[in-house]
Amino acid sequence: MVTPTESASLQEPNLKGNIPDGLTPDLLRYWEVLDQVPDPEIPAISVVDLGIVTRVTVEDNGAVQVILTPTFAGCPALKWMEKTVREALLEAGAPEVEVQTTFENPWTSERISESGREKIRNFGLAPPPRRRPGCVGPDLEALAHAVCPRCGSENTSMKSPFGPTLCRSLHYCFDCLEAFEQFKPL
Repeated sequence: MVTPTESASLQEPNLKGNIPDGLTPDLLRYWEVLDQVPDPEIPAISVVDLGIVTRVTVEDNGAVQVILTPTFAGCPALKWMEKTVREALLEAGAPEVEVQTTFENPWTSERISESGREKIRNFGLAPPPRRRPGCVGPDLEALAHAVCPRCGSENTSMKSPFGPTLCRSLHYCFDCLEAFEQFKPL
């Protein structure tokens, strides 16, 4: 019998992704299902690897509760993510699904798993750099310096802190002569 104590939260991102260790079979199955739900803006990365799924709970009646923490409070894709997460879990056999969004613990780019960062790079975006020790708040210095996702060069320049979406900035690489976007470090 599934108990309401079957719950798992995202703790620290790891090399294999953001699925927590030591899960019961039901929780593992639901986290794995969510790991296949793509982010609507960067479909190469899942909502799990992006660190948006922050908690999954299975109640004693089998109902699943998911807590999402979006990247930005004004994220235009929020309702789409809630709907997609709900549908994926129902399709996987959950008898009932509740998806809640919270900003209680704000999302940061530190929640992106290492495998997620690689998927962002392979998608053609520069992943956000890891936060420097002791840095509190937005790391504006890190925003200005991006590694080119195409050639790996650090000989780049930020052209605009405002990209096509709130979470991206525009950069130019002087080695491969290509423009690229960076996922902003938050």
